[in-house]
Amino acid sequence: MTNPVVAIVGRPNVGKSTLFNRIAGERISIVEDTPGVTRDRIYAHGEWLGKNFNMIDTGGIELSDQPLLTQIRQQAEIAIDEADVIVLVVDVESGVTDADEQVARILYRSNKPVVLAVNKVDNPERRNDIYDFYSLGLGEPYPVSSVHGVGLGDLLDAVIHNFPENAANEDDDSIRFSLIGRPNVGKSSLVNGILGENRVIVSNMAGTTRDAINTRFVAKDGQEFTMIDTAGIRKQGKIYENTERYALMRAMRAIDGSDVVLVVLNAEEGIREIDKHIAGYAHEAGCGVIIVVNKWDTLEERDQRTMTDFTNLIRHEFQYLSYAPIIFVSAKTKQRLNKLPEMIEEVYAHHERRIKSSVLNNVIMDAIAANPTPTQNGKRLRIFYATQVATAPPTFVVFVNDPELMHFSYERYLENQIRQAFDFTGTPIHIIKRQRQ
Repeated sequence: MTNPVVAIVGRPNVGKSTLFNRIAGERISIVEDTPGVTRDRIYAHGEWLGKNFNMIDTGGIELSDQPLLTQIRQQAEIAIDEADVIVLVVDVESGVTDADEQVARILYRSNKPVVLAVNKVDNPERRNDIYDFYSLGLGEPYPVSSVHGVGLGDLLDAVIHNFPENAANEDDDSIRFSLIGRPNVGKSSLVNGILGENRVIVSNMAGTTRDAINTRFVAKDGQEFTMIDTAGIRKQGKIYENTERYALMRAMRAIDGSDVVLVVLNAEEGIREIDKHIAGYAHEAGCGVIIVVNKWDTLEERDQRTMTDFTNLIRHEFQYLSYAPIIFVSAKTKQRLNKLPEMIEEVYAHHERRIKSSVLNNVIMDAIAANPTPTQNGKRLRIFYATQVATAPPTFVVFVNDPELMHFSYERYLENQIRQAFDFTGTPIHIIKRQRQ
């Protein structure tokens, strides 16, 4: 199910990026007192009261004909169009300005829920100044201090209250998968090859696909799929066009809404640094992952040795995706494309797999017997029991005497033992350490 999107907008220098960083829990956006520092939309995940959402930080909306300010305004308007809820940030120190009223007029036209955040309310005396902002016609103003974190709870309560109902996907029993990769690796050609028709525009010009395109189809075994083609993801420093910046958010939403992600590589061009960056999105989202090496037919010399060498290169460059299966295909000649639906079904089944606690604990105890738990400062790690608490991805809680005693290397050892005992090909698994009460 796709996470709701929250866009943080406002005129320049009202503290949007500081608020964004405070909600995200880390310093993602550049914060500076110079107006216009945040030029592009920046994305991050947020969470409040168990509700997950995506956030967009935007450049300040300023109605001017200067080229840079025009682009910033366009970016903010695109973010507004993509958002489910909009947070308008204003500055209590400046009061209601003409620019605030102009931004409010833009938001009126969006027909989206708007939550009004009055920033820089750092002391109780300033709370009396927030009532002037009722004049913007956007409802109740929420006083916050993004620097100190004051008032964020009430603000976020209002934000999640306006999230849309996600009932649309509840009856969808299709397997949702998306194709991601840098521009011109052949994602759209793969879509057409899988479907056996020209469903989407295909071009050799990088960046042809702008939006995420959903297509439903039924495999030979009767399984329904929803396939999502996404625009190519570029390095952030090479994102020039507004539509390409917009496409990145679409791709991120496609990943969030996918059960399985196909990371598409170009055999002709080899592995680029951006490929690893892109694959990281799917891994961090906890999706099932298949690495698809496209354009295999373009290699002049290709045999089993070539495929083995390329596989070894992938395993070396994508060490965090050691669980992901690899398939070499050609969208042009349809080579091995018929195997993809079956692979996706298999990875999806592993992604949804649940293990009985009794069987899981037998594996954990055998692992401890073969490789005893480590000691630290004379204190030995004790593992009492483990249980699976979630699927998609499979998530296990291991109860111990002290979580600090479980080194990363021993946690990885337990993960490997679980993978050896149960087939989790294509899916990440998460291990959470908890102290037994």
